Amino acid sequence: MKRYTIAIVSVLTLFIASCNASKDTAGAGDLFDTTWELEYISGPRIAFEGLYPNKKPQLTFDQKETRVYGNNGCNGYSAPYTLSGKTLTFGEAGPATMMFCDGGGEQQFLKQIKLITSYSIDKDGKLNLIQGDIPVMRFKKVTKQ
Repeated sequence: MKRYTIAIVSVLTLFIASCNASKDTAGAGDLFDTTWELEYISGPRIAFEGLYPNKKPQLTFDQKETRVYGNNGCNGYSAPYTLSGKTLTFGEAGPATMMFCDGGGEQQFLKQIKLITSYSIDKDGKLNLIQGDIPVMRFKKVTKQ
């Protein structure tokens, strides 16, 4: 009887552990195969539209290359990323175009993204990039045209 109880407890433990692992993987899967557009950034005392008067930053995660591509509100953006569960960090940005843009949003974006430590996707499907325990950037999915 004791062996039977141990076997049942072991199977249930494995089942619960695999369910939790599936949740982490499913959440990470939501990052890929979409383009994310910035709709909020913390820190600046300038209105969001003033930071990004012409175009908003966008990110697309490439799972195979472990790089993120897009723009920083002015110039093209590309950087490696490291993802482990909900922990997310970005490496140094790669070569970018050299356009001059108004607003100062490009520098704010580059400063904030270097400080990211994790991410979450909320119930509305929005991507939150988090520094410590504080969401500092929020992105929405862009409809493919």
